[in-house]
Amino acid sequence: MKQYTEGETKAERKARKNAYKTTPRVVVKSAPIPLVSDGVPRYVVCLKYGNKYSAEYVNKLYNMVKRNLTLDHEFVCFTEDPTGIDPAIRIEPIPLISGVTGWWYKPMFFNPRLPLRGTLLFFDLDVVIFKNIDYLFTYKPGEFCIIRDFNRFVIKNYDKFNSSIFRLETTQNMHSNVYEHFMANPRNPIGRFHGDQDWIRFCVKKDYNYWPHEWIQSYKWEMRGKPRYDRQPRGQRDFETTGDPVIKNDTSVAVFHGDPNPHNCKDTWVIDNWTI
Repeated sequence: MKQYTEGETKAERKARKNAYKTTPRVVVKSAPIPLVSDGVPRYVVCLKYGNKYSAEYVNKLYNMVKRNLTLDHEFVCFTEDPTGIDPAIRIEPIPLISGVTGWWYKPMFFNPRLPLRGTLLFFDLDVVIFKNIDYLFTYKPGEFCIIRDFNRFVIKNYDKFNSSIFRLETTQNMHSNVYEHFMANPRNPIGRFHGDQDWIRFCVKKDYNYWPHEWIQSYKWEMRGKPRYDRQPRGQRDFETTGDPVIKNDTSVAVFHGDPNPHNCKDTWVIDNWTI
């Protein structure tokens, strides 16, 4: 699949590709963008539970946010095991709840007693942030925002949530029923729903917004056009052949739901944007 930028002519694309081929790739870790200190309490948060994702994923997410967010914020990782996580990252322990693992800890971000008071922007660990994301804080301020699930790629007006990236206000007890009803009997939603995002959608019937589709894209579906997998086991699979993503002008985040995970993906674009 060809990589292109909207508005680019065929001749311009050819010249760019030729220049790319003849220019040695030197990956340099860029300096963080200076923050705008305005006193507004903003938090970028992530969740690491168990060993599905390593501390490296937390550290890379921290670096990607630092490079692409100019608004004053604090980066916080909620985890039961902080081993290997950059000491610059604030750690908040997660309560160990019988039968609760992985993504099923996400309802805790709706806890009205969460020790973060302000605007909370959640990211899954399996994302690649490659352009400025200030607008994820400034879009529809004070309101709940979440991704329209990527099945939108094949089903028009698909009306389900994808919880890879969402934003809420912790000082407003925003959609606290997601947490309170879950904690009343965790086994019930875990048994009834495939994952946390289906539970969140079940609880949140109104007062929500979808992020504009172009801002956050599915890497394998929307950016790579759903290529075939290789023959590795699930969880280790990559695409059968490497390729370049289609990148829309307003896209800043690529989400790697399912396979492949960023560390398994051998596309040059992923290597250049995730491994720094």
